[in-house]
Amino acid sequence: MTNYKIMIAQLEALSESSKNYIPLLSNASALINESMKDLNWAGFYLVKDGALLLGPFQGKTACVNIAKGKGVCGTAFEKDETQLVRNVHEFPGHIACDSASNSEIVVPIHQNGEVVAVLDIDSPLLQRFDETDKEGLEAFVKKLEELIEW
Repeated sequence: MTNYKIMIAQLEALSESSKNYIPLLSNASALINESMKDLNWAGFYLVKDGALLLGPFQGKTACVNIAKGKGVCGTAFEKDETQLVRNVHEFPGHIACDSASNSEIVVPIHQNGEVVAVLDIDSPLLQRFDETDKEGLEAFVKKLEELIEW
């Protein structure tokens, strides 16, 4: 089981040297990848010109652009709510950037009340993510929102 309190404390420590979004998101993706088991992708998509653009991540090559409302990431962006998908093959319009992904969780990130990015985490396991992960990752993102300088 992932210890989200430790992850949040580590995120705070990582932000001490720089709160700039590039190094902080880069280290946050590495932290998630190291702290959570059974992942094949952990990273961020940044809002640019009304769509999502690939940001810092850990994992295989990824989709570069995702339209608002498309796939799990675009849906999280459009609806401004966490998407916990236990089986991506049952998600209408799922974008298969990596065919090995079977479950996914996407959490919107805000600045001044607007979605500015999303945290995207994929797993090769079905039903990898649950409500505990949702709550823990939402708390992680909330701390990130407090720390980050866009």
